[in-house]
Amino acid sequence: MDEDQGEPEIGRIREAAEAADWAAVRDQLTERPESEDRTWLITAVARTANVENWIPQAVEAEPDSALPLLVAGARHVNWGWEARTGARAEHVSRDQFQVFHNRLRTAEKWLYEAAEREPQWVSPWYFLQMSGRGLQVGQTVARRRFEAAVRRHPHHLGAHQQQLQQLCDKWGGSHEEMHAFATQALRDAPAGSMLGQLVALAHIEQWLALDSGADAEYLGQPGITASLTEAAERSIWHEDFAYGQGWLQVYNTFAMAFSLTGDRDLAKLCFDGTNGIVTAFPWNYLDAADPAAAYRENRAAAGR
Repeated sequence: MDEDQGEPEIGRIREAAEAADWAAVRDQLTERPESEDRTWLITAVARTANVENWIPQAVEAEPDSALPLLVAGARHVNWGWEARTGARAEHVSRDQFQVFHNRLRTAEKWLYEAAEREPQWVSPWYFLQMSGRGLQVGQTVARRRFEAAVRRHPHHLGAHQQQLQQLCDKWGGSHEEMHAFATQALRDAPAGSMLGQLVALAHIEQWLALDSGADAEYLGQPGITASLTEAAERSIWHEDFAYGQGWLQVYNTFAMAFSLTGDRDLAKLCFDGTNGIVTAFPWNYLDAADPAAAYRENRAAAGR
């Protein structure tokens, strides 16, 4: 499994964050335009342990800069979700929820300040989508945050992924809303867009929400394979597929979706496209402890 998803820049910025080297982190971020590419790099920093211990000093040292505020906010979003863990709500303690919400509120303060200082930046709104879901701001506010992101970057994969999660039944949406959003996003996107992943994710999310037996029955419907095939043809199998940040995760998602439907030949095409590189998401839905094991098992079943 490649945590850097085939992108050496992600590994370099993670190393700088682990070393508490703000200058190196800042320099690498400023080399990228404020777009999806920068969002991916900030996410790598946000997922790095102990950043919360040194990033406040960077905020104080650069009082007129939005960048350390953005990084601090992003880290506190991820740090908050670390406190909550991925357990179902009934298995999360009151103390965990309190820490979770406190960290998210701190994150929102920094992210809104960054957004005010740099009104054209998309990254603050991407992370505000994540904090908003944790703080249960509701569908209307969540939609406004998504719209703020896509006004700045219309086909931002991460922003669309977050809105898809918001529309899941488990977060107060519905399967119908989720699928409609994924389908519309794909059709509105240019041919070859990575947004085709949303269709595959929506089917995976509904499969996860169903009881044993009903889940297999759902994915066994001919219409599911047709939907996935259309999405793949407009995305990863299109001659103009955009190999931007996150493309490996998109291929891995289609590989998992076709594996779950039992379409081995189509799954094999997707596995071939991954070049043997595993992304933790979405395979951690099948094996949180060892996503690579889930990948290997399903790749073998597809005859790869």
